[in-house]
Amino acid sequence: MAAAPPSYCFVAFPPRAKDGLVVFGKNSARPRDEVQEVVYFSAADHEQESKVECTYISIDQVPRTHAIMISRPAWLWGAEMGANEHGVCIANEAVNTREPAAEIEALLGMDLVRLGLERGETAKEALDVIVSLLEEHGQGGNYYEDANSCHSFQSAYLIVDRDEAWVLETVGKYWAAEKVTEGVRCICNRLSLTTKMDAEHPELRSYAQSQGWWTGEGEFNFSEVFSPVEDHLDCGAGKDSLEKQEESITVQTMMNTLRDKASGVCIDSESFLTTASGVSVLPQNRSAPCIHYFTGTPDPSRSIFKPFIFVDDVKLVPKTQSPCFGDDDPAKKEPRFQEKPDRRHELYKAHEWARAILESDQVSLHEGHGGGGGRARSARKEAGKQMTSETPPHPSSVARLLPEARFLGPFLESWCSFSCPGS
Repeated sequence: MAAAPPSYCFVAFPPRAKDGLVVFGKNSARPRDEVQEVVYFSAADHEQESKVECTYISIDQVPRTHAIMISRPAWLWGAEMGANEHGVCIANEAVNTREPAAEIEALLGMDLVRLGLERGETAKEALDVIVSLLEEHGQGGNYYEDANSCHSFQSAYLIVDRDEAWVLETVGKYWAAEKVTEGVRCICNRLSLTTKMDAEHPELRSYAQSQGWWTGEGEFNFSEVFSPVEDHLDCGAGKDSLEKQEESITVQTMMNTLRDKASGVCIDSESFLTTASGVSVLPQNRSAPCIHYFTGTPDPSRSIFKPFIFVDDVKLVPKTQSPCFGDDDPAKKEPRFQEKPDRRHELYKAHEWARAILESDQVSLHEGHGGGGGRARSARKEAGKQMTSETPPHPSSVARLLPEARFLGPFLESWCSFSCPGS
């Protein structure tokens, strides 16, 4: 498999973000045939001394876990991105460091995303959860559903709530974190922390000295000490795409940034694709609800961002959940990944179908064929605009514009009832 391209995560605070809102966004660049599902888990109480089965290992469960909404590769337990009922959002990035990541199965960085959301009421609490579990269980194991090779990484996280964000970067069990409360911050698949660290592992610097990576003299620069000697990954263009926005940043600005292929933020290569995206809007006014948008489908430039709000009576949408294979799942059996089952959920299949129609119509127009008549072409063209517009349309409008979307319409309608209770 080719080297992975950069994957981006952003946060913008007022006044760079408009109307007293904190705006969070994440693109997940993963193997292009991987399916991500969007899943809601309600808050729950757990029996004393019970265990929770993560992707590769089981760990002690806590007495109560928070309600969460996550987007995750369908074969694993954790999450690429997500939010909880208290307005905490977390996303992670796989990073390479001087210390090779462990191939031994432990917690994945994506497991730690979900665990942080389930157990933290604030960004700082979620950070404390992650570093505590990292110390106890370590990180390691295959990040991809691949039987031929183990792709293991260290992890970086962007942890956000209504008041602050924490950039957390890890090397094995060692870590450093920076608190962010203003401006715009971006993380990607390389270390970004330098000399400003607001929290760190108590043995971080002595460990660096023991490895010969730092002399103990001069200012300690985290990324200089722990980055690989040959680190050629360039995240600059993607970071600039949001940081150089002249106008105030809104939810539409964030969605546009995640859809931007020219800057490299939105990935569409031979081996990798932006397989899912998410945007969250966190009002600093606590009387206003947080709104979380998920695509649940690949390529945000061709996907609708579908809203979700935590309420007391959430209606589940099974059409965004992948099939469950239980103990027969090749990801759970050892040796792992000997087969690759069809993990596409119904919304994913509908998105593939709609995309195929739009692409075939474009080919027909390019070759000078009728493409089903002027009225059909016009409808498809307008539907395409709707699917990539700044403001997601009401699902029924897509179904009306594109008659063939009678198969897609009910799934989009279910998203509306899911995210807008009482509608």
